[in-house]
Amino acid sequence: MKIISLNKGLGTLWYSLIFSIYLFSFPILANKTLGHKQSIRQQIQISGTVTDGTNPLPGVTVAVKGQQKTAVSDFDGKFTITVSSNDILIFTYIGFNTVTVPVDGRSVINIRMQEDATALQEVKINAGYYSVKESERTGSIGGITAKNIEKQPVTNVLATMQGRIAGVSIVQDSGSPGGAFSIKIRGTNSLRADGNQPLYIIDDVPYSSETIGSIATSGTAPTLTSPLNSINPQDIESIEVLKDADATAIYGSRGANGVVLITTKKGKAGETRFSINSSSSFGTVAETPKLMNTKQYLAMRQLAFENDGVSTYPSYAHDVNGTWSPERNTDWQKKLIGGTAKIYNLQASASGGSARTQYLLSGNYRTETTVFPGDFKYTKGSAHFSMNHTSEDERFKMTFSGNYTSQNNSQPAIDLTAVSRTLAPNAPELYDENGNLNWENGTWNNPLAGLESEFESRINDLVANAVLSYRFLPNLEFKTSFGFTDLHNNESRTQPSTMYNPAYGLGSEFSALSSNFTNRNSWIVEPQLNYNTTIGKGKFAVLLGSTLQNQRTERLFQNGFGFASNRLIHDLASASIKTVDLSDVTIYKYQALFARLNYNWDTRYILNITGRRDGSSRFGAGKQFATFGAVGGAWLFSNEALFKDSTVLSFGKLRSSYGITGNDQIGDYQFLDTYASSGNNYQGTIGLQPVRLFNPEFGWESNKKFEVALETGFLEDRIFLTSAYYLNRSSNQLVGIPLPGTTGYSSLYANLDATLENSGLEFTLRTVNFTREHFEWTTNFNISINRNKLISFPGLESSTYANTYVVGQPINIIKLYHYIGMNPTTAVYQFEDVNGDGTISSIADRQTLADLSPRYFGGLENQFQYKGVQLNFLFQFVKQEAFGALHGVPGTGVNQLASVSDSAAQQPYTAGSNGAIINAYYRYGLSDGAVQDASYIRLKNISLTYDLPFKVGDRLRCQLYWQGQNLLTFTNYTNGDPEFKFGGYLPPLKVNAVGVKLTF
Repeated sequence: MKIISLNKGLGTLWYSLIFSIYLFSFPILANKTLGHKQSIRQQIQISGTVTDGTNPLPGVTVAVKGQQKTAVSDFDGKFTITVSSNDILIFTYIGFNTVTVPVDGRSVINIRMQEDATALQEVKINAGYYSVKESERTGSIGGITAKNIEKQPVTNVLATMQGRIAGVSIVQDSGSPGGAFSIKIRGTNSLRADGNQPLYIIDDVPYSSETIGSIATSGTAPTLTSPLNSINPQDIESIEVLKDADATAIYGSRGANGVVLITTKKGKAGETRFSINSSSSFGTVAETPKLMNTKQYLAMRQLAFENDGVSTYPSYAHDVNGTWSPERNTDWQKKLIGGTAKIYNLQASASGGSARTQYLLSGNYRTETTVFPGDFKYTKGSAHFSMNHTSEDERFKMTFSGNYTSQNNSQPAIDLTAVSRTLAPNAPELYDENGNLNWENGTWNNPLAGLESEFESRINDLVANAVLSYRFLPNLEFKTSFGFTDLHNNESRTQPSTMYNPAYGLGSEFSALSSNFTNRNSWIVEPQLNYNTTIGKGKFAVLLGSTLQNQRTERLFQNGFGFASNRLIHDLASASIKTVDLSDVTIYKYQALFARLNYNWDTRYILNITGRRDGSSRFGAGKQFATFGAVGGAWLFSNEALFKDSTVLSFGKLRSSYGITGNDQIGDYQFLDTYASSGNNYQGTIGLQPVRLFNPEFGWESNKKFEVALETGFLEDRIFLTSAYYLNRSSNQLVGIPLPGTTGYSSLYANLDATLENSGLEFTLRTVNFTREHFEWTTNFNISINRNKLISFPGLESSTYANTYVVGQPINIIKLYHYIGMNPTTAVYQFEDVNGDGTISSIADRQTLADLSPRYFGGLENQFQYKGVQLNFLFQFVKQEAFGALHGVPGTGVNQLASVSDSAAQQPYTAGSNGAIINAYYRYGLSDGAVQDASYIRLKNISLTYDLPFKVGDRLRCQLYWQGQNLLTFTNYTNGDPEFKFGGYLPPLKVNAVGVKLTF
């Protein structure tokens, strides 16, 4: 290279001498031709590839210093640009350090860019109807990106956020395939259990999270079927969670419980790129309680009969009277829920396009078995398409995205977790010598017989969106969003006669089928007008828009009883008796006007005002419309002259907001007099029966939200801390007020004059611990502390909620007996006689309060990268209490925790004859003695990836990875998994996944 440069230098000197003579002789002609010839001589074309060290970076801006000339890297990170040999190139990309490189006569320049924590403040985040720079937002918005999501072997979108976002509490409801998750954003806002769901928006389209199952058809999960499993996490580009009034008020009546914005992946300009990602995973139950073995169990049973004064064991006590072998010792948890779930996942995509039009087409196929015995499987297939187009004059833009998912879930209708923890360890073998279910001469109910009862769900779901925009003026744009969703759920549960003990002599005439058909579709149109201008040193932005939405839901719940053969059990027409539990069609209509005013003065003082006027068909005349709004402000004090040149403080922002949001999650027609078919035939006529009473005063719930937060960055944002305090009060609670049976109605939906408060602190810390050319280490930490309190409830003492709530206490409290120890004489459990009447009674003496809500929760994530190796791991932690194991009265025919074998630490065993001990046991289960510390620290996720070292210019890239979920748990909890809140159901699984990702 040096020789070439020298030759070029000599050539330049020689030609300069000739041109000097030429200029001296012909000055006028030279003036006209010199610039042109020099331009031709010095212009060269530069090409190269931009990467982050392992992967190409598309969309990097390549600019020539001091000129207007720019280029952009394509999907492969490649770029070309024509420059002069002595020019300087500047490479910029949001979230990465700017790179400045002199051309120095080179024709090929490859660049490696490093992530820059400081530049993350310039990233634009999705705030719903608008986007805003991270540094300039006035609201509370947390989120994760595809980089976080793709490192987790999960299938539910909520699972991707666990432990990663401050203020967002997510708990897995079941470890069964297709199981649901529950989410709470900054606590519980409504007294109704179903009134605390956030609003979900997928690519500008509201997505209903209302359950689509029924009680009669629900399978192994403790909750009804959730539609959120339809969302494929691998198609998601980012998830933002809107938490405070400033961020949520623009969604009005639907934003009281927060808003979850899901943005799917889009195509990028460049040559067509293909990607294939294949993985295999293996799941097992993470935590199980330690139970008695046969020796301990039989010793307990024998002592129990001895305590009861029984010397001859009764004939029904098969476990201890010799009918069942005392030598058999079976670990039923291992037998019934100790299997390995096998999970296979395949994701493929093709993307590319020109500078004007980009596209992305991807597909996913996933299969998952279960840890239960038997051939059960959950399959899920999805397709995602996205296209973006911009006109030549860049005035017209069009975006289209569509997601289609098909699920088929075949599972046992009975969860074996509960029986695996209570079955006697010396119970008979599951199969006889011929491989048939063993009933041991009718002496037990074989637990595998429950697997004859099957749950099957088939869900097809479509979410589509199109956005058209046109820029009339440089600062005036009109945009319209069109959205459509269509969901079909067909699920059933069979209960064949073969699930019962043959000793009962039941045939197929006792078989039953329950079915559920739920169809839900919706459309939405949202025209919007955006205007931006400059006023003085400030930027002024106005957003005006409206919403028209319609949702239609059809439900049909049916039952069939008595079949000629169990082979016909899936055919409802073959049932001898047919009943209809529910058949209805509901229509929800919604319309709104919304606006946003934003003024940013000199990038120092920011004011954001949002408002929305909502109308909902869920309320009666005079109550259908309500207005919601918020005001938020921010002061970027790091841009003040005092801090401008600080070498310590690199970023500082104080922000605050206050506003009112609403809640209309109450179902449809709750204010109307409504009737439903009784389903009963009377003299050839099916009659009607009243369902609801008319309530004209039925109105909106409202939630007043206040927040103040401080965001500070130090040492060029290598240390970045966000601290926030919030105070939310929800009032005008919509609940069902119980009515006397003489009215003919069970309850009346109405507004209670009760006020509920949620307050808390949130802290998020990001640190860049180490960064070099080949090694980087960053840490993310978040912790949330939420306190829930019932502020007021007029007339509580005389209401039906008197034994449920206490003013000044959280609404999730449980009233319990106060356990004071064992009686020194009888060793029976004792409890405090609160009212001193000499009798322990449920209402008067259950006055001790226990709050089972988390006291605090959070996560600690570390990310390491060394050349082509990346290691990420997340520890999730929760401080909480929960009830311990309550399998049944010790001494009766149910297995117990191994610790119960210490008879001195228990009240006396009984086989069932001692009523005082039995009553004391069940009171103990409703006392503070049964509550124990259920806090835990869990290795929630770990990911190790290796990028094979191909050459920079190669199109083929190969990444090998290993991922783990729920791998380690540190806890003192004795009843299995501490995260799980439903007793007797399969807890979350421990998952290990290995895979390969090819891009070419």
